[in-house]
Amino acid sequence: VQLQASGGGLVQPGGSLRLSCAASGFAFDDYAIGWFRQAPGKEREGVSCISHTGDTTHYADSVKGRFTISRDNAKNTVYLQMNSLKPEDTAVYYCVADSLTHTVVVPDYWGQGTQVTVSS
Repeated sequence: VQLQASGGGLVQPGGSLRLSCAASGFAFDDYAIGWFRQAPGKEREGVSCISHTGDTTHYADSVKGRFTISRDNAKNTVYLQMNSLKPEDTAVYYCVADSLTHTVVVPDYWGQGTQVTVSS
């Protein structure tokens, strides 16, 4: 099983990034996919998740209206479009998969993280 996150980097406040998560080794269509993040010295937090069909999404209050999650089941890939980035969005972002199908509660699989740094 692999969840390969990419797309992180350094961006100025107000800028945008798009994270990608390419999955393999499991039945991607049967899993909800989500993103968690962890900043230095802080607890890990859930950012967003999307149901297995893509028709249901959830967002943390801190990113609502700025981030958009989507998925392409034909490519086994989930995207997180992040706009209007703030310094407090700086964290390592992790892609996860949950067999619950409609939401992410306790992920079955975790990917490696990708660093997002928002700084001028």
